[in-house]
Amino acid sequence: MSRPVRIEVKAAGHLGHVFASRQPVGTGATGPAVVLLHGIGVSHRYLQRLHGLLALTVDTYSIDLPGFGGTPAPEHVLTAAEHATYVLGALEQLGVLEFVVVGHSMGTQFAVEAARQQPQRIPHVVLMGPVVNDQRRSVARQALALARDCLFFESPSSNAIVFTDYLRCGPGWYLKNLKVMMDYRIEARIGGVRAPVLVLRGAHDPVAPSEWCRRLVAGASTAQYLEISGTGHVVQHNRANEVADSILAFAGIAGTGRETTQEHTG
Repeated sequence: MSRPVRIEVKAAGHLGHVFASRQPVGTGATGPAVVLLHGIGVSHRYLQRLHGLLALTVDTYSIDLPGFGGTPAPEHVLTAAEHATYVLGALEQLGVLEFVVVGHSMGTQFAVEAARQQPQRIPHVVLMGPVVNDQRRSVARQALALARDCLFFESPSSNAIVFTDYLRCGPGWYLKNLKVMMDYRIEARIGGVRAPVLVLRGAHDPVAPSEWCRRLVAGASTAQYLEISGTGHVVQHNRANEVADSILAFAGIAGTGRETTQEHTG
């Protein structure tokens, strides 16, 4: 599989980057594409392993949202709903009219909003390490959980990607977006998602603990919970094989059939 093609796309008045991997013509590939959305301060880079594995089977798109990954910062800080509007518009321009949306961390907020805005385009929603836990809704508690995750449960490579992206984002822009993330009530919005939802976490993730993820599952119309062992918050980087197979199985897309080590409950 060749490297993704980077495409600059302006939608809803904002500029972002879409990294596209399309199946070769004549392969007989069918079904919706998979779209990956990053979290606060970071970019498509910590999604690259997952992107590459999914792209072996299905059209796959990763997005550097406006203001992140070296894209120009918008004139104002975008809400989760505005990020979702950008995603939907950018993909429509590229002819991607139906897709499985996969968000990580703050990207789960954008995924939920996209599924609420245009439910006819999104048959499945995957939320990896969703935020913000409503029982730890303070910046101090979130910072402590993230610090624990980085120190004890992440790989050197995932930390390197995340921290260099944070530097590129800059503290000012990060803090402005942090307020948006903290104010968003995903637990109150997930019930409005019509598509089946998969809530996925690393078993050691202190940012998205099991009890919180299970409450999101309970609040959704149709949802499943899945836990992948041996990793923390950046589960899609450290356990990319398991995450890719889980997404493909959940969406009903024929994958590679690799075995996974996980807990899966309804």
